[in-house]
Amino acid sequence: MTMKKLFAAAASALFALSLTACGAGSSSSAAGTSSTAGNSSAGEGYRIAIVQQMDHASLDEIRLAIEAELDAKAEELGITIEYKEFNGQNDPTLLGQIGTQVVSDGFDAIIPIATLAAQQMQLATEGTDIPVVFAAISDPEGAGMTGENVTGTSDALDTTMILDMMLAQNPDLKTVGLLYSQSEPNSALPIAQAKEYLDSKGIAYVERTGNTNDEVISALTSMLDQVDAIFTPTDNVVAAVELAIAPTMIEAGVPHYAGADSFVRNGAFATCGCNYTELGAVTADMAIEALQTGTIPAVQQVAGNIITVNTETAAGLGADYSMFADMAESLVEVTTTED
Repeated sequence: MTMKKLFAAAASALFALSLTACGAGSSSSAAGTSSTAGNSSAGEGYRIAIVQQMDHASLDEIRLAIEAELDAKAEELGITIEYKEFNGQNDPTLLGQIGTQVVSDGFDAIIPIATLAAQQMQLATEGTDIPVVFAAISDPEGAGMTGENVTGTSDALDTTMILDMMLAQNPDLKTVGLLYSQSEPNSALPIAQAKEYLDSKGIAYVERTGNTNDEVISALTSMLDQVDAIFTPTDNVVAAVELAIAPTMIEAGVPHYAGADSFVRNGAFATCGCNYTELGAVTADMAIEALQTGTIPAVQQVAGNIITVNTETAAGLGADYSMFADMAESLVEVTTTED
């Protein structure tokens, strides 16, 4: 697909999202979809709100895994589990309205996906005992997710591992681009870690940020002729525009190392991270445990030791990645998909 078509598709998607928000009712909260599973005659059941921060491949994968595990748990336990999806479109105000709505509607638990969604759900449930079981927060403590009713799963990024991969693939690396959004709490710690690593190796870096699609694109183009490779953490803002920017990096011969396999499936070169289907299932199990026992389980970090490489991108870059084979538990090869 040409860059022109990619940008047109991105613009169309953003327009569609704006229509969804405007058409969601006078409260401006996103209308959710719902599903019910289990044996309603058992006399026990739960209503769970699943609040997704925004649309992109990793968060979609987590949500689908949560729903599949809730369905499985309902069947296993012989109970009814009703869940309803909400999407905050990466808007703090909309997420706050969703939080107010789900608390008012009496949901038994809330599963927010990604940091901003979790922060807003924690605020909404202050003074209640509603469990908030978040999914995919890289730095829960740094994000302030310390409420007594709050727990969940962490996808803490092994920044050192990804930069080790970058240096193993190109030992002559001189300058690294750091591309991220300042509005993303997930990015703060990994970017600090990356700077420390690069300083220790005597490798220069160029730092660029953006908080919207256009800003990310502009930030990228402003550094492309200055860097040998680019690093992005598990940054939801950059992830949302990866499909559009990946061809530009390939054309420039600059590999993009990112924080999640969704980036790689959308055209980035490589990552080392966790399995988000597994993370979603663990999150759902924790939510049911909290509801059934009345006790909030401890935060769980889901191990990330899977290297994922986009073979189409590697070919476009002319990049050898055979050195990755022995660096992690497994090496997964993927091609670019548009979801």
